[in-house]
Amino acid sequence: MKNSLLCLCALLLAGCASGPWVDRSLSAQSQDSRVRYIVIHYTALDLARSVHELTQEAVSSHYLLTDGPAPKILGLVDESQRAYHAGASSWKGVTQLNASSVGIEIVNPGYRDTPSGPVWDEFQSNQIDLLIPLLKDIAKRHGITPERVLAHSDIAPQRKEDPGPLFPWKRLADAGLVQWPDASAVARYQPRYEAQLPDLGWFQRRLMKHGFAVPQSGELDAATRRVLAAFQMKYRPSRYDGLPDAQTAALLAALTEP
Repeated sequence: MKNSLLCLCALLLAGCASGPWVDRSLSAQSQDSRVRYIVIHYTALDLARSVHELTQEAVSSHYLLTDGPAPKILGLVDESQRAYHAGASSWKGVTQLNASSVGIEIVNPGYRDTPSGPVWDEFQSNQIDLLIPLLKDIAKRHGITPERVLAHSDIAPQRKEDPGPLFPWKRLADAGLVQWPDASAVARYQPRYEAQLPDLGWFQRRLMKHGFAVPQSGELDAATRRVLAAFQMKYRPSRYDGLPDAQTAALLAALTEP
């Protein structure tokens, strides 16, 4: 009897030490995950500097995908916690995506400037082999649909270019992870836009409908060019000059038509 009382006192004291006891026998039907988006980045650093930056500095991410012959996934921030990877960001009117996203950083140097323009580094195929099941797992657990698996350049096109034009978005699309324009729809639209290219207002409206924060000025200003370039970098990486053209219009139409 004495031992039982001592155990009961210990339990009560433990409860007091950790805060008030909460009855969790009920659960509300109306709830869902905090995580609504997945944002993909490259580190633009080597592995050692990437680890230091993401663990010791102000920036962080939930996962770091390493490089080398046998890459691995490092979990740096629990998904229940906010990581600081997105910065000032917006998608479909939702801002500050740190609070509602999982960030994945991939070790990749990014690009180097040359006299003929930037030269980008390819991603390792074995990195993408690891990334795809990670994305599938996160998306399944949080109910994340393909239009919410995004590039850093999608959510912050005025200041970010990662993961760049060599990131294999089509591989992710083929795995059912990323929204992708239907090829037959693109082929159907393109002749129409080659005959008559839509005005800038059309491009800006369609880019906004797709999800970008973009000016609605009707002019090809610097901000609109950066958004167009971000869109092209993902869906037409062979040319991402930020200039409106028939193929870009067809891709936009295929992604945004009802």
